[in-house]
Amino acid sequence: MTARLARPGRLIAVLAVAVALQGTPTVAQAATTRHDVITWGASADRMGDGTPDRSYRLVVRTSVGGDDLRIRLSNAFGDRPVTFDSVYTGVRRTGAELVPGSNRRLTFDGARSVTVPAGATAYSDPLPGRLPAATDLVISLHSPDAAGPATGHWMAMQTSYAAQGDHTAEEGATNWTDTVGSWFYLDAVTVRTSASTGAVVALGDSITDGWQSSTDLNRRWPDYLARRLRAATGTTVKGVANEGISGNKVLADGAGQSALNRLDRDVLSHPGVRTVFLFEGVNDIKAHAGVTAEDLIAGYREIVDRAHAAGKCVVGATVGPFKGWSEWDPAAEAVRQEVNAFIRNSGEFDAVTDFDRILRNPYDPERILPFFDNGDHLHPNDKGMQALADAVDIESLDCASG
Repeated sequence: MTARLARPGRLIAVLAVAVALQGTPTVAQAATTRHDVITWGASADRMGDGTPDRSYRLVVRTSVGGDDLRIRLSNAFGDRPVTFDSVYTGVRRTGAELVPGSNRRLTFDGARSVTVPAGATAYSDPLPGRLPAATDLVISLHSPDAAGPATGHWMAMQTSYAAQGDHTAEEGATNWTDTVGSWFYLDAVTVRTSASTGAVVALGDSITDGWQSSTDLNRRWPDYLARRLRAATGTTVKGVANEGISGNKVLADGAGQSALNRLDRDVLSHPGVRTVFLFEGVNDIKAHAGVTAEDLIAGYREIVDRAHAAGKCVVGATVGPFKGWSEWDPAAEAVRQEVNAFIRNSGEFDAVTDFDRILRNPYDPERILPFFDNGDHLHPNDKGMQALADAVDIESLDCASG
């Protein structure tokens, strides 16, 4: 992403501090002290057909704070262009109601409308002003011509809102009477912040996506990790993007494109990403599609190699236990054990987080600990989600790629 100069008022302040500390800098030096970092993300997938003259009011939670907010609209799975003629962003007060005075129009290359070609994405212009961490940010968008496959994220674990007609500029909730459990067309929010600040992207499946965590309470494990990072003083990784898709696999398309096929769009294309946190593989293992440990290991190696080539480091997480789930059998368990041995011992990851050790029952290690089990013997409950986040070594997220 091309660096942008700071706004005049902020640039003067930056120059003043720099002069005091180290003499007069150039404008270019002052500009490079800040960069864009992703503060929220959700993996794109194919949805049902888009509806013309439909508005969406999408609620998301920021991780890192900053200014010059930008959003990315996605038509990655569309088969025709889609136009957005009115896009606003504000701060949620409650439900679909916004904090008075917070709703502001976004522009695209200076225009109020943008047409996103099939298969493409579009960034908004930077919006002046500060966006704090842990904000319930609301993106309201309207398309007059949406049709064909829509792009979005099915399982938001967050209530958003919809309305027929263009109500994007309204701060009240009166016309936002439809509730939706998905995010439509929006796949990233970024902010500009210190150049030393980075982000971690969680690449995963339904556990990362937050299935069985409490809806509307931001209790997915990446949410708990974001809370830890905000409070931590020993790391400059502050942004967290959740790029989990329920049912997703490393190797094969199905519930979303495979991790291999979506790595560039969902992970490497985002600004400020320092670390990829890879926690995926259980759906490959339990699918009984002939996937061997060697197959899955080869997929992990490709992700690591591509991330390293892009200058990112990779933290690998072991695959958790799932005995009691309908697709478990001893053969699948054997693959899981072999895959986990590779993750723990190969040295090919920059760091390892042993989620299997955190989740498993010490008296029956092929099963999830009952205290963390939501009841289906695969997905953690809120306590389990928090335990996963607590297990992450914060310092490992600052690692340098090999």
